Amino acid sequence: VQLQASGGGLVQAGGSLTLSCEARGLSLTNYHLAWFRQAPGKEREFAAGISRTGVTIRYADSVKDRFTISKDSAKNTVYLQMSDLKPEDTAVYYCAVERGIGLSTLLARYHYWGQGTLVTVSS
Repeated sequence: VQLQASGGGLVQAGGSLTLSCEARGLSLTNYHLAWFRQAPGKEREFAAGISRTGVTIRYADSVKDRFTISKDSAKNTVYLQMSDLKPEDTAVYYCAVERGIGLSTLLARYHYWGQGTLVTVSS
């Protein structure tokens, strides 16, 4: 099982980036997928998640109305479109999957993780 996260980079405040997470060795139709992020010196936190069916979507309050998560089942890939980026969005972004009954925001529920992609937002 492999989750390949990509799309990070350096962007100015107010700019946009789209992250991708391609799953290999599993089907995202069987797993919920979430994006977590970890800022320097801080704990990893939930940012956004999408259920295996794509019906349930959740966002952290800090990214709501600025980030959009979506899934392309044909490509077995989940995207995180980030707009109006702020310096406080600077973090390593990780995608992760789990097979629980419902989409969870809890880090401990996720058992497969991607390698992370760095997003840096300059002021």
